[in-house]
Amino acid sequence: MRKTLLFLLLLLAGTGIRAQEEVKYSVQKIWDGGTYNAFTSLVKYKGRFYCAFREGRGHVFDEHGKAEGKIRVISSRNGRKWTSVHLVGEPGKDYRDPKLSVTPDGRLSLSIGVSVYVDKKFITQSPYVCFSTDGEHYTQPQPCTVEGSREHTYDWVWRTTWHGGSGYAVDYFTRKDGTQGLALMQTADALHYSLLTELQVPDFPNEATIRFLSDGSMAIMVRRDGGDCMGWWAVSKAPYTEWQWKRMPMRLGGPDFLMLTDEKVVAASRCHHIPSWCTTSVYTGDARTGQFRQRIVLPSGGDTSYCGMLVEDDELWVSYYSGHATHWPSIYLARIPLKSLE
Repeated sequence: MRKTLLFLLLLLAGTGIRAQEEVKYSVQKIWDGGTYNAFTSLVKYKGRFYCAFREGRGHVFDEHGKAEGKIRVISSRNGRKWTSVHLVGEPGKDYRDPKLSVTPDGRLSLSIGVSVYVDKKFITQSPYVCFSTDGEHYTQPQPCTVEGSREHTYDWVWRTTWHGGSGYAVDYFTRKDGTQGLALMQTADALHYSLLTELQVPDFPNEATIRFLSDGSMAIMVRRDGGDCMGWWAVSKAPYTEWQWKRMPMRLGGPDFLMLTDEKVVAASRCHHIPSWCTTSVYTGDARTGQFRQRIVLPSGGDTSYCGMLVEDDELWVSYYSGHATHWPSIYLARIPLKSLE
């Protein structure tokens, strides 16, 4: 393991990327169910921590060619000992990319992307949501309504962030003519989403995370899988209809970020600096310029990333999945002292 990490750091140095700094932090495997575990989300709710992720027999398809991923939610009081509290799925549907959030009325929301494949051919994808008031018992998943979706063959409302009593999310979609688009949505209940504005981001934009500054400005980080594939970043004041996008210095995959201050950002994402061996990395950046630098390469490799993030006391907690040490990807939790990211 040490030789592998040393090899990765030497490769990073050879590409001109700054090698991992000397940062003391801890990483714990919090779930290994003997299946393909991926795509995490992390939240604190009513004094307990919850981590949600997809559980399946492959990244998409199982050994029989079926895509039938389920969503598992695990819980912990201290972040070290975790137990399963919920598992949801249904035959013929692929539940994936769960996202946890706490609604203004105090419910725990579990948003899910639900896809359907027939003979390994993609048919459709829609956002679903279920709710809990205790973290353990959830309502049945129900489809969300998304304004404009009748003109689309595909909608994915990827992550909802709450601010001022409203939820905001980015829907990445495919129109019936086959072109892709990105739209900023608003919701009052995590079930019905209305259109605020389309976002003019080229080259297959998709996964996006939203956070807010203290003055109410909205920041968005967007993954792009076309063109140069570099992430895009922007900050906009209400009503969030005018955006000046900045090219980020790295490619993204399953990105999340938090605002530590109105200027300082901490982010986590799949790192593509070594194309044949991706890692999960932690970055710090400047909200004004959209410039980021890699600070930590977490123990990870291959199929990895899709982070959840929260600040607990004086630590940054990052959940992620990785298959670097096991046959199946497992779920990990890193605890990073905030002072080490200064």
